[in-house]
Formats: sequence, structure tokens, C-alpha cells
Amino acid sequence: MSSFKFPRLALVAMALATAVLGVACSSAPARPKPAELPPVASLIGTRLAWSAQVGQVPDQAVPVVAAGQLLVAGSNNTVRALDTGSGKEIWQVRLDAPAATGLGSDGDTTAVVTTRNELVAMAAGKELWRVRLPSRVFSAPLVAGRRVFVLTGERSVLAFDGRTGARLWRQQRAGEPLVLQQPGVLTAVGDTLVVGLSGRLTGLHPLNGSVRWEVPVAMSRGTNEVERLVDLVAPFSRQGASLCVRAYSAAVGCVDAERGILAWTKPAQGTTGVHGDESLVFGSEADGTLRAWRRASGEVAWSTDRLKWRQLSAPLALGRVVAFGESNGTVHLVSREDGREMTRLSTDGSAIVGAPLLAGQSLVVQTRNGGIFAWQPQ
Repeated sequence: MSSFKFPRLALVAMALATAVLGVACSSAPARPKPAELPPVASLIGTRLAWSAQVGQVPDQAVPVVAAGQLLVAGSNNTVRALDTGSGKEIWQVRLDAPAATGLGSDGDTTAVVTTRNELVAMAAGKELWRVRLPSRVFSAPLVAGRRVFVLTGERSVLAFDGRTGARLWRQQRAGEPLVLQQPGVLTAVGDTLVVGLSGRLTGLHPLNGSVRWEVPVAMSRGTNEVERLVDLVAPFSRQGASLCVRAYSAAVGCVDAERGILAWTKPAQGTTGVHGDESLVFGSEADGTLRAWRRASGEVAWSTDRLKWRQLSAPLALGRVVAFGESNGTVHLVSREDGREMTRLSTDGSAIVGAPLLAGQSLVVQTRNGGIFAWQPQ
């Protein structure tokens, strides 16, 4: 468990060769207006440790924490490394195009994909190399084992040498008629590269891309391509070999990622990822209902509609509380035990980008308007 002791979706049609076309959603019913929230009794003391401004942030440019640094994309096509303790800038790199994905980093090498469809690697304030990719990318690159891994929108996985950018291998899977323009699952568990491909978690050999195992978390259903869409979305929750993920608007499930065995899967209607600790997995449903599942069995531990119809980010489990960002810039801290609200934190009024992060001893969020806010417990 963490030592932190707080007491858009877009659907895109993907032609296998290149094109990405929007799916019209104008006929969807209007989202009900959420009820006004009553004043919250602050049951946890917090203080704003530091804040910074990096300028307008691309929607998919989710920040990442690595080796005491917060890596963020901002305005003027910049990538910045900030000290997690003070918020002071350590270095920055100016790119020739905005970030199209979140950032990936192992603390030494940082990688991002730009809107020009180029994978760019950088370190210590300098660009190392760049390569053009064969198709669009929505997920942050993974930097691990002196390699950079990329999951493309057409659901192929590519591996590059972290020092030179030379392509090492490509694992091409059968493309889906529809994919989500939303970050997917890409991580390392032991010596296995784990990736979300449609509704399956797939374990790959990181040296050559060969398939070690596949586990279905959700199955495709429905009468048309939109209804049959099934995809795994970031972020996810890992505790040891237990990897728990969300299948978009279909299910939440946990997999033993060392053995490639499904632990459980349960129907769920959320559209953002999950997070958790050693005993619970947390998430929000599409209508704003907060839910906790027992990690061992998948049974619902609690559910609350206190934030119903609010547009919430994926969560972050932080010791005694769980943090959810909202589209209006509010950060809600709720009890991990029953979901009751413990306190609220304010930012600049713009939506939280990605999920809240743990950076050192601070809870950190980045907003769409480029504000970085770091809170610590009192």
C-alpha cells in the first residue's frame, strides 16, 4: 500500500490501413444534470504544497511520475520534467508538434508520440531519437528494460531500442472495425509485456513479441459494430502479479499476469480505468456511481451514488482514501471503506487530465488549462 496517509471519450472507426473516422454520437440522450453537492465536512486536513503552470494541455497528454520527476506535456509543444517535491522545472524539451499521447518514462528515458505520428525519445533535456509510426497511437509508450514499446490504434505492438530507436519487432494482430480513441493497457509484469488487445489481456515476450498467454476479460456482444466494441482502457491496478482492468462499458476483471489466468470478471458499465490496493479495486460507472470490488473475488464491497451524473476521472487509491477528478476541476477524496466523501480540493476549474497521481508524498493532478497542483496531508 502507498505510504501516502491521507487519514472522452471518442469512438473511432479504424480502417486497417490508415484512416480514423469519427462515429456520430449526436443521437445519444442528454446526460442528466447532477444534483448540487452539500458542503463537505473536511474529515482530512490537506495543504497545497506547490503548483505550477505549463500551459494548455492536449486531451490525451497524461503525465507520469518516474524517479522523483513529474513528466508533463504543455503548451508550445514542450515536455517538462518537474521536481515532485517542489514543482521546480528540471529540464524541458521543445518538440515540433503537440503530444498526441501521454508520457512514458523509466526515470532516464522519456517517450511520447506527437500529432505527426512520431515516437520521440528524450533524456536530461535533450532529444535522443525519433521514428515515424505506421498508424495512430492513443496510449502512452512504455519505457522498460532499455526498450520503448508502443501500442498502436490498430492494435499492433512495436518494440524499439531505447538508445537508438531501431525497431526490434512488431506483433500485428487482427484489426477491429472499431477501436477507442482512449489510452489502452500496456505494462510490464516480471519478464512479460502485458497489453490490452480488444477485450483480452495478452502476455508477450519482450525480446521478440511472441505470445505467451491470452486471457479474455470481456467478450464482444451486440448487433452492430458499435455495440460489439470491446476494449481495455487505462489506467489499471497492479498488486504483484494481480492485474485488474476495465473493459470499456462492459466489465471489470482481474488476471494473474504471471501465469496468464483469469481470477474473475464482473459486468460493469464504466468508461474510465480503475485503481486499487491489495484488497479492493475502485472505479466509477458511466453514471458517476462509485464502486469498490473485492480484489480476491470480484464481489462488490460497496457502491455509492453521492457523485451520480458527474463526469469523473479514473481513481487513485491513496491509503485511507480514493481520489477522483471531475470535469469541473474538483478533486473528490472519498473513504476507501464505504465511499463517503472526506474532503474536496479545488483547482483552476478545468477538467482533470487523466487520473490523479501519487508523486513522492503528494497527490498531484494536471488540468486541461495546464495547472499542476500538488497537495500533502496535514
